[in-house]
Amino acid sequence: MSTVQSPQSLQGERPDDTGAFAWLRALGPRGRRAFGGAFGGYALDSYDFFTLPLSMVAIAAYFSLDSGQTGLLTTVTLVVSAVGGALAGILADRIGRVKALMITVITYALFTLLCGFAPNYETLLVFRALQGLGFGGEWAVGAILVAEYASAKHRGRTLGGIQSAWAAGWALAVIVYTLVFHFLDADTAWRVMFWTGALPALLVVYVRRNVEDAPRAAEARRASAERGSFTAIFRTDLLRTTFFAMLLSTGVQGGYYTLATWVPTFLKTERGLTVVGTGGYLTFLISGAFIGYLTGGYLTDRLGRKKNIALFAVLSALCILAYTNIPAGANSLLLVLGFPLGFCMSAIFSGFGSFLAELYPTAVRGTGQGFTYNTGRAVGALFPTLVGFLADSWGVGGALVFGAIGYGIAVVALLGLPETRGKELV
Repeated sequence: MSTVQSPQSLQGERPDDTGAFAWLRALGPRGRRAFGGAFGGYALDSYDFFTLPLSMVAIAAYFSLDSGQTGLLTTVTLVVSAVGGALAGILADRIGRVKALMITVITYALFTLLCGFAPNYETLLVFRALQGLGFGGEWAVGAILVAEYASAKHRGRTLGGIQSAWAAGWALAVIVYTLVFHFLDADTAWRVMFWTGALPALLVVYVRRNVEDAPRAAEARRASAERGSFTAIFRTDLLRTTFFAMLLSTGVQGGYYTLATWVPTFLKTERGLTVVGTGGYLTFLISGAFIGYLTGGYLTDRLGRKKNIALFAVLSALCILAYTNIPAGANSLLLVLGFPLGFCMSAIFSGFGSFLAELYPTAVRGTGQGFTYNTGRAVGALFPTLVGFLADSWGVGGALVFGAIGYGIAVVALLGLPETRGKELV
C-alpha cells in the first residue's frame, strides 16, 4: 500500500521543522539553488535599475535635460517593462522558468551596458527602454520559480527573502556610485556606472549549471493545453483577478518608483547634500528597506496577504507625507525618518510574489503574474513622470505627494481580490 506525500514532505519539510530558517530548509537542496539564482538575479536587476536614478543629476547636466526629460528616462524603462514582463511570463509558461530567467538577465545586462555608450539623449532613451524588457521579466520569473518550490506555510517568508534582494542590489549600487563619483568626474562617472551593469551576465553561468524548474510544477504546466495563453488570464473566471491585481500593482509601484526615482535628486537639489552625504542618507533608507522586506515576508504569512499590503500601504503614505514636509535645516530628522520610510515601502512588496502566484493556476501563472505586475509597473510609471513635470513649479518634495496617492489606489484594489494565505500551488 503506497502513501501520498504532501508537497511539503516532497520538498524536505518535516512536521516539526520550525525556527527562523525553517522556510529555507523546507525548500530542499534544489529549491535552495533556485532561491540563490532568483535572489542573485533580482539583486542585480535592482543594481542595474538604480544606475539611472543615482546618476540622474550628472546625466541631466551632461545632456542639458530638464526635469521632465530626466523623468521620462525612468518612465520608458517601466512602461517597456510591461511588455518585457508579459513576454517573460508567457515564455516561463511555455519553455520553463529557468530558461526564461536566463533570457531576462542577459537582456537587462546587455542594454544597461549599452546605456554607458549612448552619444545623446535619444539613444540613451532607446537603450533604457530596451533594458526594461529584461528588467520587467526577471522578478516575475524568479518569484514563480521559487514559489513553486516553497511550502504554503512558508511561502510568504520565502518570497520576502527574494524581495530583500532588491535592497541588496540597491545598496551595492549606492556603494559603487559613491566610489565612482568620488574618484571620477561626473561626465565620465555616469558612463562607468552603466558599464558595471554588464556584471549580471555572469549569473547566467550559475543558473545554467545549478538551477532547474520545480519538477511537479513543470509536469503540471506541460500537461495543460492552455500553458502560456495570454487570453486565458482574461477569461471569465480570471478577468476580475487580473484587473484588480493590475490595479494593486499600479498603486504600490506608482508610490514606490516615485520615491526610488526622485529621492536622490530631492536630497541633492532641495537638501543640498553632497554625493557622499546622499549616500549616507540612502544607507538609512536601504537598511530600512532590507529589514522591511524580511519583516513583511513574516507578516504576510502571519496576517495574510491582504492585511500585510493594506497595513504598509497606509504606513508608506504617511511616511511620504512626513518625509517631504520636514522643515528646512532639519536634515538630521530626514536621516532618522529614512529608515521607517524604507521599511514600510518595502515591506508592502514582500507579499506580492506569493500573492500573485497564488491567484493563478500553474499553466498560466507566469503569464498572469508577469502581466499584472509589470502592467501595473508601467501605469505606475506615470507617477515619477508627473513628479518630473511638476518639480519645477511644486518642487520635488511637493510633487512626491503623488506617491501617497498611489498607495491609496492599492488599498482600494484589495477589495476586489481574495485572501490566498495557505493555498497549495500544486
